[in-house]
Amino acid sequence: MNGPNEQQLAFLQQYGFDAELQKRWQQDVAAGRLSKAGNAITGELLAPPPSALQKLPGSQTKAARELERIGREALQKGEVGVVVLNGGMATRFGGVVKGVVPVLGKERSFLALAVEDCRKHPSAAGAAVPLFLMNSFATDAATKAHFVEHGHFGAEAARIHHFTQSIALRMTQRGDLFKLQNGELSPYGPGHGDFPSSFRRAGLLQSFLAAGGRWLLVRNVDNVGARIDPLILGHHIKSGMAATCELAPKWPEDVGGSPFSYHGQTQLVEQIRFPADFDPSIVDVFNTNTFTFSAAALDRDFELGWYFVEKTVEERKAVQVEHLIGELTAHLPTGWLCVRRSGQKSRFLPMKTPDDLNGARDEIAEMYDAPPEAG
Repeated sequence: MNGPNEQQLAFLQQYGFDAELQKRWQQDVAAGRLSKAGNAITGELLAPPPSALQKLPGSQTKAARELERIGREALQKGEVGVVVLNGGMATRFGGVVKGVVPVLGKERSFLALAVEDCRKHPSAAGAAVPLFLMNSFATDAATKAHFVEHGHFGAEAARIHHFTQSIALRMTQRGDLFKLQNGELSPYGPGHGDFPSSFRRAGLLQSFLAAGGRWLLVRNVDNVGARIDPLILGHHIKSGMAATCELAPKWPEDVGGSPFSYHGQTQLVEQIRFPADFDPSIVDVFNTNTFTFSAAALDRDFELGWYFVEKTVEERKAVQVEHLIGELTAHLPTGWLCVRRSGQKSRFLPMKTPDDLNGARDEIAEMYDAPPEAG
C-alpha cells in the first residue's frame, strides 16, 4: 500500500505519527475489519441505575457549602489544573482556528476566556490555575502566536502549557491514502481520546503531579460554560472517584453519547457505537465532554477503541480512524453529575459555528461579566 514519502514522514513524525498503526488501519479498512458497521457494540445497552446519576445540592445548603469549601481548599493549595481540548482541523469557523476567534469584543477569544477563568482562582501563593492546551498540528502555531500577541492575556507565561495530540492520515474507502486535489496527503487529528497519552508523552502529567497537582478539569475549547467551579471540584474530590463526567439534559437535536449500563458497568457510549436499531432516548442526559479527573489515575496506558469515521473532504468521502476521551469511563471509576444547561450557571454552551456564537454573545457576556446570580 502507498505510504508517505520521506519529506512527508519527517513532518508527520513531529506529531508522533505511528507509521505501523497507519499501515494496519489501511489493511483493516481494505479488508472491512474497520467499518461503520464494525463500530457498533454487540452487547445490550441499558439505562444506568437512577442512583448512578447525581445532582449537586442546592447552593444555600450545608452540603453545598461543605463541597465548595473542599474545592476552594484544593484551589488554594495549587492542586488544580485545566486542560482545554484545542485540537481538530480548524474548519468550522471558515478555516480560522476556533480558539483565537473573538467572543466578547476584539480581545476576548475562546482562549482568552479560558485564561480569565484560571486567573479568577489563584492559589494561596498567588499563582493562577495552570492551563494546558492540547493543540493539533492544524491549531498549534496559530494558538501559540495568539498567546504571544496578547501577552498571554495577563497570565504568567510559565502557567500556560502547550502540547500536541498525535496525527494520522485520511484514507479512501479502499484503504489507500486519501490525496487532496493538489496531490498532497490529508492529515488529521485522531480524536480527543489522545489526551491521556499525549499529556503523558509531553511530560506534563508528570510535572503537574510533581508540583503537587491532583485534580484536572478537562473541557472543549468551544464550551464556554465549562468553567472552574469549586462546588463541582469539591463534589469530585469527596466522591473518591477517578473521574467525574458532566451530563446535561438531552435536547432532540443533540448528537453524541450518554451513559449506559454495558456489561454491568455504567460508561459513556458515543453515538458512533450505537447499534442500528438502538433507541438512545432511554437515557435523557447527554455527555458534555467535560470531565474532572484525579490526575494520578491518568498515569497509565489505556486501551481505547479505534472507530471508523467518514468525512467529506473536497466533496469526496474520506475515512479516518478516531478514539474518544469518553471511553476512559470504561476504565476508570466514574461519577456521573447532572449539570445545568441554561442560565448564568450553565455548564454546557458549545459554539460549533459562527452562527452559534453570534446568537449567544449576550448569554456569554452574562455568564462571564454579570454579578453571580443567587441560588
